[in-house]
Amino acid sequence: MLAHLSIRDIVLIERLDIDFSAGLSVLTGETGAGKSILLDSLSLALGARGDASLVRHGADQGQVIAVFDVPAVHPARDVLRENAVDDSGDIILRRVQSADGRTRVFINDQPSSVALMRQVGRALVEIHGQHDERALVDTSAHRDLIDAFGGLLPLTGEVRAAWRAWRQAEQELARHRAKVEAAAREADFLRASVEELSKLDPRPGEETELADERARMMRAEKTAADIADAQEVLSGQASPLPALASLLRRLQRKAQEAPGLLEEIITSLDEALISLDAAQSAVDEAMRASEFDPQRLDQAEERLFALRAVARKHNVMVDELAALRDRMDNDLADLDAGEERLGLLEKGAAERRDAFDAAAGRLSEARQATAETLAAAVMAELPALKLERARFLVQIDSAPEDRMEEGIDRVEFWVQTNPGTRPGPIMKVASGGELSRFLLALKVALADRGSAPTLVFDEIDTGVGGAVADAIGQRLARLASRIQVLSVTHAPQVAARAGTHYLIAKTGGHDRVATGIAVMDRDARQEEIARMLAGATVTEEARAAAERLLQENALAAS
Repeated sequence: MLAHLSIRDIVLIERLDIDFSAGLSVLTGETGAGKSILLDSLSLALGARGDASLVRHGADQGQVIAVFDVPAVHPARDVLRENAVDDSGDIILRRVQSADGRTRVFINDQPSSVALMRQVGRALVEIHGQHDERALVDTSAHRDLIDAFGGLLPLTGEVRAAWRAWRQAEQELARHRAKVEAAAREADFLRASVEELSKLDPRPGEETELADERARMMRAEKTAADIADAQEVLSGQASPLPALASLLRRLQRKAQEAPGLLEEIITSLDEALISLDAAQSAVDEAMRASEFDPQRLDQAEERLFALRAVARKHNVMVDELAALRDRMDNDLADLDAGEERLGLLEKGAAERRDAFDAAAGRLSEARQATAETLAAAVMAELPALKLERARFLVQIDSAPEDRMEEGIDRVEFWVQTNPGTRPGPIMKVASGGELSRFLLALKVALADRGSAPTLVFDEIDTGVGGAVADAIGQRLARLASRIQVLSVTHAPQVAARAGTHYLIAKTGGHDRVATGIAVMDRDARQEEIARMLAGATVTEEARAAAERLLQENALAAS
């Protein structure tokens, strides 16, 4: 519930601190005293649109702090936890509005956003008035109220779970179908490519091996002619080796005949022959090494060029061709297996859709039954509110083919204000005064189900009096036995029903006027209710009537 409201420098309110209690509290005061400013300030703390004009004249900024005493388990705390905001203790909403138009938001002293404040505020407070459409304009809220009233939350949870399972199955099916269709469009290309790559049978590293072999053979081709010439000189018919060997042998035979004369020549010729023999062996070895098969060179070049051409075709490196072939082969296998899996996924999606349809059907039937019960409960409240000729209807349009996470139902509250008129949506058919009374009847029927823990009614008793105002007071008091109710009222019959009565009044002179609020004791309440009964001049008769109202309501409360 709303435990405390602190306002600083908002319009006519300079400084205001007010504690609220459980049950029914009423706020009264003369027209223009500032009741609407108080509600505007509360709305600001609940995430309403800020405006520089709200700041009190002469102030740099205004501030509103709303403190809520909330149970440990509450939707507002769930919202805070989901947004990483500390939810321990009271929930404190603070809004700072600057005169330059800027606004700052704090939730439990953590900087936050207006959107989050609004979301938390909706879970904590509902503000209703003759022209306040927030409770009834959103038809999705009508469906939520039916579900809350009928205790259908387990069923709605089942439907949401079935919806998510079906949508997940549909998404997986769509992804796989797209993959299969894409593979089918490329199947011919894949088969041709796999056949081409399988025939080519590339190996990782093969390009480097072929390039090295080709370079080696091309180098050998360039030097082979020179090596052959060297071999011809050293080993051919014109080779000097036989003549030198013969000369060496002759000189060796003559050496004994001329000692000391031929030894150096013989030594040099012998060394020359050894070197030439070594050179001949090296040339023969080089000749053997330089030998290559021109056909092998052609084969290596042809293989290398084929590999590179296919790699360019598929826009990959040559070393990636083997992996590409394997991937394409797997894609073809997936295509065959995918057709089978596609059928399984289609079956699974259909089963989950059927499960959703069954759950949504059960929920729809329960909503229909709940709608009748709620309509009857609201209708029971209407005669006392001088709407005895009116009808309240819950219009449910069920479309099994129009599946939603919330089920298959669109729910809207309709009314018929007079016999013979056409029923229609409550926001379009009911007048301002009728709308507020329909809303009150609905809230009484709902009790604390589907409601925020604090309800604020802004002058919903305007334009009514006597028995109708008393009926409104009775129903507000009945509501307040379950949840906190705050009512801004001009009806003494409503004010007399309150557990706590606040008086809103202006203070100050011509130069500086401020709005204040005070809790009234029993005597002050009697005087205020007498003023509400009599007007500007309070008579003894009005005081006596006020006393009777207070006594009657005290007896009724006991």
